[in-house]
Amino acid sequence: MEKIGFVGLGQMGGPMSRNLVRGGYALQVYDLSAAAVAAVVETGAVAADDPAAAARGADVVFTMLPVGAAVEAACFGANGIAQGIAAGALLVDMSTILPAETRRIGERLAAQGVGMVDAPVGRTSAHAVAGTSTFMVGGATADIERVRSLLMAMGEQITVCGPLGSGATMKLVNNYISAVVNLATAEGLAMGQKAGLDLAVMAEVLSHTPAGRGHITTTWPEKALLDDPSPAFMLDLATKDLGLAVDLAADLQVPLATGAVSRQLYQVAQARGHGRDDWTTGVFRTIKALGGMTQ
Repeated sequence: MEKIGFVGLGQMGGPMSRNLVRGGYALQVYDLSAAAVAAVVETGAVAADDPAAAARGADVVFTMLPVGAAVEAACFGANGIAQGIAAGALLVDMSTILPAETRRIGERLAAQGVGMVDAPVGRTSAHAVAGTSTFMVGGATADIERVRSLLMAMGEQITVCGPLGSGATMKLVNNYISAVVNLATAEGLAMGQKAGLDLAVMAEVLSHTPAGRGHITTTWPEKALLDDPSPAFMLDLATKDLGLAVDLAADLQVPLATGAVSRQLYQVAQARGHGRDDWTTGVFRTIKALGGMTQ
């Protein structure tokens, strides 16, 4: 059985490390919080005095830390992982950090013969406790396969996103969309509530439409993801409806920050000739073009 090091035992790392112990793996763990370490030690892990000690003799070392600077400090600071980890071992970083930070850490570790996989986590701390997390993974194929069983001891789904740094990129894409949709949902429900609608009624309606179910599994698969402009719903009509909603919100004095910006970009899409295209494809083509992408 492989020996595992684990650095970062917070809201996500704590339950994940405990799931590894329950899976029968030998863990040596470190966190700045003595209480966090004690909680994992109670389940059968061994406490380490510092990140270097957590990595010493380990085949795989996991990090789950709040920011990129913390990961770099844990790896290369005083008594860092790099001082304890052996050539041929692997670092798996599950933190949410910039892809450039991931690649920089990977390059420094590679110089001493250590591989790296980035595996940011989908879902919440409740899923971490239940062992039903998902992982967005980047790295060399052989390295990913080497840690697959360990990840599956902590979760239920692994999606390989590409080379090192791809997992971090996918996590930021996911969290960006989630954060913006969350705000748009708050704006829309506030507008409806002030206009006299019941929250339960709105939730019921939205649970059956792309607004609530999510576009990536409803409107996008047969249109934008295939770059098909033939309209299921024309961008001109979407722009008109968006304008009506923004006007209603103005009358109600409810701010629609995302709506105002969205209205401008839909109008840009119209100006670029996408008015009679499908709204998903027209918007996607516009954003890609503005971002300097040719297709």
